[in-house]
Amino acid sequence: MSKLSWYTRACAFFVALATAAVTLPAQTFKTLDSFDNADGAAPWATPVQGSDGSFFGTTQNGGNTACALGCGTIFKITPSGKLTTLYSFCAQSGCTDGIAGGGGPLQDTNGKFYGSTDGGGTSDACPVGCGTIYSLAVGLGPFVETQTTSGRVGAAVKILGTNLTGATSVTFNDTSAVFKVVSSSLITTTVPSGATTGFVTVTTPKGTLKSNTKFRVTP
Repeated sequence: MSKLSWYTRACAFFVALATAAVTLPAQTFKTLDSFDNADGAAPWATPVQGSDGSFFGTTQNGGNTACALGCGTIFKITPSGKLTTLYSFCAQSGCTDGIAGGGGPLQDTNGKFYGSTDGGGTSDACPVGCGTIYSLAVGLGPFVETQTTSGRVGAAVKILGTNLTGATSVTFNDTSAVFKVVSSSLITTTVPSGATTGFVTVTTPKGTLKSNTKFRVTP
């Protein structure tokens, strides 16, 4: 290949990239909230979305002033930007509940959140405590989670949940499905004929559970 041919192709490539960049839709960045130390500082890990649509996360610092930089918090923020401090670590004597929220929290199908801290706890084997594992109930009820969240008619689907034993019905957006209760936390099923995109519901002796997200029925 001649130098001129290489140069011509290179120019054409960069022109194509520039054209693509120009046609990209405008990007909008928005700050939803800024921590002020009283409600937390140094957020840790990416917030996770709960079954109510809000996002939940932890901070390493801020909150309770029993620690030099604050003992950390668990927070909730809505998609519109309303921030709520759900818990400030070291609320218990000797910080037995933990210091400095670590990864998570993650929501279980029982509705509660579970996570860990980097310090605090009851052990004195570490300089500032060896950390804790905690659960936090925020008033969200139990739900079911499908694996996967999309599929065509006939596709195999696993449904995870709590207290599923004795389930009498599984529906995909009100279309009944054949299913098998494998354990108290697992149901296997297939996407039924006629199903459309929507929530999956499971009827159990203790009530009806709805999936945390819509199941998308694909062609």
